Amino acid sequence: MFEAGSYIIYGTKGVCKVEAIGSINVPGVDKRRLYYTLSPIFERSGTIYTPVENSKVAMRNVITREEALKLIQEIPFIEALWIPNDKEREHLFQEALLTCDCREIIRIIKTLYQKNLKRMEAGKNATAMDQRYLQQAQDLLFGEFAIVLEIDKNQVEDYIRESIQARELIQEA
Repeated sequence: MFEAGSYIIYGTKGVCKVEAIGSINVPGVDKRRLYYTLSPIFERSGTIYTPVENSKVAMRNVITREEALKLIQEIPFIEALWIPNDKEREHLFQEALLTCDCREIIRIIKTLYQKNLKRMEAGKNATAMDQRYLQQAQDLLFGEFAIVLEIDKNQVEDYIRESIQARELIQEA
């Protein structure tokens, strides 16, 4: 069980703060059942009420600062998720996002970043589907990293890029 005041990942809503734990006063809802009252940090979707024993939506604690820093250093070695068939790739992206696993989300971002670079080199724009999944994956990852690294969400991409470049420079020395 999460504690009130803690930050958690709630499905594809991303980082949420646990505001309260208890019963909710809603007609037709069992008053004996415990619910989390969640406030999304980076979405304007209002309050979320979800059962403590929710098995339909992935919920987990945010990663630690140390885990985030380690993941950032591992990014160059994390393989992309490439499947040529658009429908199969979209299904794989959907499944990966639902896991709320940072490593899987990084794989999506790498895949789409590499694909978009190739399309740009060929004089083409990114597809709408790819843009949608890239944005969703970045929102989830950057939101979590922003919380644990205590930086603005808009600074996360530059932070990651600079950390990887610094690592490469150290290895070359």
